Amino acid sequence: MDTALDRAVRVFRERGYHATSIGDLTAAMRLATGSIYKAFRDKHAVFLAAFERYTVLRQEQTRNAASRGANGRERIRHVLLSYVEHSQGSEGRRGCLVVGGAVELSALDPVVGARVNAQLKSNESFIAGLIREGQADGSIPRHVDADDTARLMICITQGLRVLGKARLPLDGERLVGVAMKLLA
Repeated sequence: MDTALDRAVRVFRERGYHATSIGDLTAAMRLATGSIYKAFRDKHAVFLAAFERYTVLRQEQTRNAASRGANGRERIRHVLLSYVEHSQGSEGRRGCLVVGGAVELSALDPVVGARVNAQLKSNESFIAGLIREGQADGSIPRHVDADDTARLMICITQGLRVLGKARLPLDGERLVGVAMKLLA
């Protein structure tokens, strides 16, 4: 099932929800139409399952990136660099399912809207925790407002994902360097 959902994630990331048909999903997931309807009910249910799978995998990638840092400040730097990495090349062009869900569905679909909001809040809370960790270990000054700065970092990370989808070039090291000035 994870393999089939990974394939659905790819289709939804590349095409968006509305441009993806059940035919696209059956081809990508390598399942018969009846099997998809039996397992998921409808396209919306496939999207929700794919969204859940995507967010679990992305959270794991983000936490792995953070773990490479020696202190709170370096953990945030590695998280930002991970976002840059996933916002470039073919991976960046595929786009982000959270951003796609926010842009395409959140205003009209309260279920997707709630999941998008929950994911963004979870990411923001994680970054705020890293800022507080940095304040505790002395790598980030105490005057930095953890919550407001984490919210701005979410704006930056999601903006990176949008730029990647739009195929705009990113000078990752330079952008991350500018973002890190928020922690000075």
